[in-house]
Amino acid sequence: YIGWTKDGRLFDSSVERGKPFAVALGHVIPGWAEGVTLMTPGERRRIWIPAALAYGDVPQASGAPAGQLTFDIELLEILPTPEVPEDVAAPSATAQRTSSGLAYRVLRPGAPGGRVPDPTSLVVVDYSGWTADGKLFDSSVVRGERFEAALNQVIPGWTEGMQLMTPGSKFRFWIPASLAYGDEPKHPGAPAGQLTFDVELFEVK
Repeated sequence: YIGWTKDGRLFDSSVERGKPFAVALGHVIPGWAEGVTLMTPGERRRIWIPAALAYGDVPQASGAPAGQLTFDIELLEILPTPEVPEDVAAPSATAQRTSSGLAYRVLRPGAPGGRVPDPTSLVVVDYSGWTADGKLFDSSVVRGERFEAALNQVIPGWTEGMQLMTPGSKFRFWIPASLAYGDEPKHPGAPAGQLTFDVELFEVK
């Protein structure tokens, strides 16, 4: 894809980066999600997205472009998506809870004696995230790239939850809105309400 503002300024391009963009459609601006669902693989379209379906006339996200946006998008492939958890809507009966409201279930324990992350650790994980109604909004598994992040730069539910894990473990987290993006997210495209994540921890740096 290539994206321009209304005055012709190029603001983003996967073509310039030389790498196709893989993303769950629940994690993009509404106009992108709607436009791409009208396409089939191999198709290329130009779409004009009004401000209301993009970042708005006065974007709240730092660096986001304002007003109507124009995109040329080529759909290369529709990737298989992870299966929706059977207990995505609410924590299962076997879930454990913390005092903050975070719920979790151990899907696979890590190796004994593994390093536990601290609140500022850099971690390498694979993850998939769903809204409470089962909509996949983001997935490193779909992108085919492990996700690396510092735990002081992610949502609070992630910061807390990752400190319960050790390398090799896989957890399911139910993160309440207060520890995620809120019930009315300020960032365009961010999912609202309770979120459910399956997270596999590979490394603590």
